[in-house]
Amino acid sequence: MYDAVVIGAGVTGCAVARELSRHEGRFLVAERAPDVCEGTSKANSAIIHAGFDAEPGTLKAEMNVRGNLMMDRLSKELDIPFKRIGALVVCLREEELPKLRELYDRGIANGVPGLSLLSGDEARAIEPNLTGEVCGALLAKSSGVVCPFELTLGLGESAAINGVEFRFDTKVSGLRRDGELWAVETRSGDILAKTVVNAAGVYAGELHNMVCEDKLHITPRKGEYCLLDKTAGGHVSHTVFQLPGKLGKGVLVSPTVHGNLLVGPTAMDVDDPETAATTAGGLKEVAEKSGWAVKNVPMRQVITSFMGLRAHEDKDDFILGESVEGFFDAAGIESPGLTSAPAIGEHIAKLIAEKLGLKPNRSFEPIRRGVPKVAEMPIAERAALIEKDPRYGNIICRCEEVSEGEILDAVKGVLGAKTLDGVKRRTRAGMGRCQAGFCSPRVMEILSRELSLDLTEIRKSGKDSQIVLEKTRKEVGPNGA
Repeated sequence: MYDAVVIGAGVTGCAVARELSRHEGRFLVAERAPDVCEGTSKANSAIIHAGFDAEPGTLKAEMNVRGNLMMDRLSKELDIPFKRIGALVVCLREEELPKLRELYDRGIANGVPGLSLLSGDEARAIEPNLTGEVCGALLAKSSGVVCPFELTLGLGESAAINGVEFRFDTKVSGLRRDGELWAVETRSGDILAKTVVNAAGVYAGELHNMVCEDKLHITPRKGEYCLLDKTAGGHVSHTVFQLPGKLGKGVLVSPTVHGNLLVGPTAMDVDDPETAATTAGGLKEVAEKSGWAVKNVPMRQVITSFMGLRAHEDKDDFILGESVEGFFDAAGIESPGLTSAPAIGEHIAKLIAEKLGLKPNRSFEPIRRGVPKVAEMPIAERAALIEKDPRYGNIICRCEEVSEGEILDAVKGVLGAKTLDGVKRRTRAGMGRCQAGFCSPRVMEILSRELSLDLTEIRKSGKDSQIVLEKTRKEVGPNGA
């Protein structure tokens, strides 16, 4: 029996779990996928938003600004990359300049620091590849970029280090009251808990509606992206947004924290929360609309495309708090959800701690160390590490210079990788220009060896992503033929 069960191991669920672990108690995260960061958290813009877009007085505004302020400390505690590169929201038509002023005023009302309005020429002076159509811009210096995989994993591993249990491949099929407890129904049996946290992303509406009379309607909102090679990473130095519309902030162009260039997303409401395919039309839209604000985007340098789903709730705000006795929602978490996650975790955990009278965990350890990045180490430090363990000198992924030692650390970590994507998100093996064309077989061999799995059991991600269907043995004839 647990004090709290968190449903969902995305960035929100992992943030809640970490904050709960600051208290004494038994806590569990139940995740339907085989790893953390398998849903919305794995495919987004990776932006730490400043907080000027949300309406003042909303939970989105409050959590965004608070989450942004927490990122510097979190990046040091969790050992994750984070850069405050700033953002520009550009205006392409003179008649829309008042909307830019509205964003500025909204940001000031939300308490966002470092905002200023620029003319088109002033914006081009700091971002030379802006088009001539840009007639004004809002500069937000507090905006930044992060790696969503590493943030989610860092929060999850920190929670696990501090005693939170994780159960993967554990889909929640129902919820019911069992006396004064909640019974969380799964295929492997019921999990009993005093409280439940609904952090299920695009499925949060289904869980909420199982137990609450006031129904939620969450629409999966599809966004398609293109990721460009690191040779294109310096095309802009800020995140460049266009003025927001009804479906979001439009197609952005942004450096990533690892030096690539990201372009997207589109925005289309869909019915299927399992959809994962990009489309020719969507990627064409990304290429076309990115060129409205930024000239000469080198789309020939695209190395991969992907899509993600945002959980849009009809009320257009986060749903946070105790919806019925002992059932806490963290639902409708769309943009700026990545930014807001640390603050949402803090908020929900505080409510549960107060409700249950949980005592502080005096042994809480805030520091978590990720997989070492050998390629980024000073030469002397790298040489010493390789001398101690030569596997750190055996490069498996040439594009990202990821060694066997790093992959082993990922597999043997607190929440160890069990799939190719799990290794990729922890080490970047397979994220480079060749997109795993060279290193996949080697990574599969390591997973097979370390997890005692046959190659036919290795998956890219989920249970239906088998890579090797069968192994055949070549028959040798009497003459060697």
